[in-house]
Amino acid sequence: MGEFELIDRYFRRDGAPSPQVPLGIGDDCALLAPAPGMQLAVSSDLLVEGRHFLSTADPRRLGHKALAVNLSDLAACGARPMAFTLALALPSADEAWLAGFAQGMFALADEHGCELAGGDTTRGPLAICITVFGEVPAGATIRRNGAREGDDLWASGTLGDARLSLEAFRGTLSLPAPLFEQTRLRMEMPQPRVALGQALRGIATAAIDVSDGLLGDVGHVLRASGVGATIEAREAIALLAARVNARPGDLPDDAAQLDCVLAGGDDYELAFTAPPSAREAVLEAALNSGTAVTRIGRIEAAPGIRVLDADGRAITRRFASFDHFA
Repeated sequence: MGEFELIDRYFRRDGAPSPQVPLGIGDDCALLAPAPGMQLAVSSDLLVEGRHFLSTADPRRLGHKALAVNLSDLAACGARPMAFTLALALPSADEAWLAGFAQGMFALADEHGCELAGGDTTRGPLAICITVFGEVPAGATIRRNGAREGDDLWASGTLGDARLSLEAFRGTLSLPAPLFEQTRLRMEMPQPRVALGQALRGIATAAIDVSDGLLGDVGHVLRASGVGATIEAREAIALLAARVNARPGDLPDDAAQLDCVLAGGDDYELAFTAPPSAREAVLEAALNSGTAVTRIGRIEAAPGIRVLDADGRAITRRFASFDHFA
């Protein structure tokens, strides 16, 4: 099977051009048409085998995740997905793998009305690069630099599930089989909070998606905004235990849970800030988007991040979020 047959068989879809993508696969460039008064939001992510996913990853789940991590960036900006491009390096044209990958990717794309508009394929070590395009009303983008002293700090969904699964894969901890499968699904098929991101436009003062760990990603918001924060560890840990419906003894000790929740990556939840006066609006946005949110801290003038235990005492140990070159 040649390159162009591969594209036609697995990635070209039937149907007339859409208003948002008047020209897609088959030409030198795709054409996108954002609605009047809208701006394009663009993000790229590269996934490399052995670095971002295991060689044993189910191709359907991998197709889902490859697009999900990009849609999560759009969610953090409050953008509506429009289209994406796919650059794919493959060791070989494995038809079963391609069919599963395309199925998982297109299932998520259809869920969010996001069309494959083009890309490239080549032979090489397995790597997946997706660039996603969204639209957001001009001036309404949720950025990282808007957090202000006195704002609440919120997190969507739950945190730490993916890191729990990764540590189980690594053999550093043991999880009951049902709990392992549950957390593995969270690691391999994250759910981008696209609807919540759009619902938070005009409410959230700043936002970021949690891809490399809560503390590290919130730190980007704080530096961009020139502020600091205090995080309540009790609330953060509750996000993990509640999500996985864990029984006593199922989860590792508190220290390991803190590592998973505060420094674990691959959650693809949203961390965002909003003034206390907007608490009802935040909860309504969460309800309307079908996404749970939890208030986990507050923004303060003093720079840096302070983590408090259940008794309000400062936790002094260091937590290292993921960094490709650290």
